[in-house]
Amino acid sequence: MTERGARGFSVRKTRLLLWAAAGLPSLGARVELLSGLLLGLPYRAEPLGGGPDAREVLDASLDGFDCVTYVETVLALSRSARAEDLASWLRRVRYDGGRVEWRHRHHYMTGWLRANARAGLVRSVAPRGLAASRERLLDCVPGLPPRRVRFSCVPKARLPRLARHLATGDVVLFASTRRHLDVFHCGILVGTEGGWRLRHAARSRGSVVEQELDDFLRANRMAGLVVARPVDAPPGAPA
Repeated sequence: MTERGARGFSVRKTRLLLWAAAGLPSLGARVELLSGLLLGLPYRAEPLGGGPDAREVLDASLDGFDCVTYVETVLALSRSARAEDLASWLRRVRYDGGRVEWRHRHHYMTGWLRANARAGLVRSVAPRGLAASRERLLDCVPGLPPRRVRFSCVPKARLPRLARHLATGDVVLFASTRRHLDVFHCGILVGTEGGWRLRHAARSRGSVVEQELDDFLRANRMAGLVVARPVDAPPGAPA
């Protein structure tokens, strides 16, 4: 996939971001830097658009995000060596089998996590004894058949025990309490001397922001947290 096939792709903006991250020693360090460079960009509601009867177009815009496209873009940038790699990584992360079709897009984040774990791009951070099992009948996306899933998440009351297992650059998914939805929000964790902070595209604030993780947890009802760690690898094009 070249820049000509991706909507909103900017060679100049992508190169500037990759130059800033060049030479950083780990994927986690690149995720930390790149996620910070996107702070302040606008929140875009439903940036991918599309539908079951519409032609799907790969979106590689750096002009604004919802929570999922922010996480996907940071991960894709952190794995890219050249600007032209960005679209290829987005296709790999966002779509089942890399097929740019609406029905192959990861509409539910538990499916996103499983697919990217199978591809070796992330791994679950689920310490023994902390996670609780949840079951949902996913039925929130018109055009997709209902699907029953089981997944594990860590109740937010157990965050103090989970915290010592976290690392900067981890992706965090917030599990919904609704019976027909698995995850209602996601973001990227950054460790500081003052505690854990959450970087995410926030609809309520209209932009990509950073805030105390504890503040987000207090303000939102949830079934728990699901944490995934990007698997370290040098930048390059997808194999």
